Amino acid sequence: MFTFRLLTATAITLGLQCIQPVYAEKVTHTPHQYDGKKTASHPHKHHASSHQHQKDKIELGKALFFDARLSYPQTQSCSSCHNPNHAFVDNRPNTRHGMVSEGADGKSFGNRNAPTAMYGAWNIPFSYDENRQTYKGGTFWDGRAKDMAEQAGQPPLNPVEMQMPDKASIINRLAENEYYQAQFKKIYGDDIWTNTDKAYDAMGDAIMAYEHTPEFAPFDSKYDRYLRGEYELTPLEDLGRTLFFSNNNVNCKTCHSLKPEDSEGEIFTNFEYHNIGVPANLELIALNQLGADYKDNGLLDNPKVNGDIKQKGKYKTPTLRNIAVTGPYMHNGVFKDLRTVILFYDHFNHPMRKINPETGKPWGEPEVPDTVNYTDLKANVLNDRKVDALVAFLKTLTDARYEHLLEEKK
Repeated sequence: MFTFRLLTATAITLGLQCIQPVYAEKVTHTPHQYDGKKTASHPHKHHASSHQHQKDKIELGKALFFDARLSYPQTQSCSSCHNPNHAFVDNRPNTRHGMVSEGADGKSFGNRNAPTAMYGAWNIPFSYDENRQTYKGGTFWDGRAKDMAEQAGQPPLNPVEMQMPDKASIINRLAENEYYQAQFKKIYGDDIWTNTDKAYDAMGDAIMAYEHTPEFAPFDSKYDRYLRGEYELTPLEDLGRTLFFSNNNVNCKTCHSLKPEDSEGEIFTNFEYHNIGVPANLELIALNQLGADYKDNGLLDNPKVNGDIKQKGKYKTPTLRNIAVTGPYMHNGVFKDLRTVILFYDHFNHPMRKINPETGKPWGEPEVPDTVNYTDLKANVLNDRKVDALVAFLKTLTDARYEHLLEEKK
């Protein structure tokens, strides 16, 4: 059965000479990974974290992020599925209906939608929350990678994605390049190329360093500017903001916030795992010839849950930053429009919301019905104006450099 996961796909083949370094600037909202404890436990802690050292690591990570050498046919880089010009998601026209990304061979497809790589520096380690009775943290939809460094190392070896046969093949290919040969030694030590596993971990570490720069987390959306007194929300946007944060309305903030209402630096996810009743994507199942009885196990695929069947069908709550320009939505890309997502949530409570506007048919049944979190889905019904208001507010979470994409979607 086809069960591989896709998080990167075809071809941006920028040469190293075209890649300009992006250096870390002062970040006012400190990500979890930058605190003292995480730095102390860093796998390469024996190297001094000087400013120049970090700049070198970021430059190396950016070069790797855009390098198609990481895929077997050299047609695919990390940036293929995480396009910096499109909020670090896959917007390629050849991707089948935008549901999932295409592999390096141009014919393979994964079973899950590639989420944005933005704001990932604030992720937390995989753990279990006793109070909320849910797992949280980790990366990928099922949390199987502990951090973005480990996540970066998985797509190159995935037979559906970048399709490299083993770590040694990747490291040997990188070692042939003079820039990589010199920079890996400069940053990670003269003996880095003598151990394949250490060199591979260093590759992921460098990519993570780049993904932790302000380029991935500018905090300059209309909402951020509103909090700083630089933008006035429209009446519709302000109504959406009120609905979003209200405990007595649609319950959005339960899963999509960590801080008090209107706090600067909110990432708009609590990193938890839930089954919200998302229907199977029948088009995707047909594309990948998965069979009529196919069910995505979700969090159950993570070995750290030890086969706990109660975790089946649960997925990590994604950030809502840039949500209006990073569709399609849900782990399987089943919904194409943001308004459809709001209507989907509302249909659990609204007796008149029986039809999926994208299909003209009743909403599909939950792919995994036994673990649906109906408690957190319970909310007041929404009229059309409130639906529009929530969509308007979510659009204000779009970073400034991507606001033009909102106009293109109209």
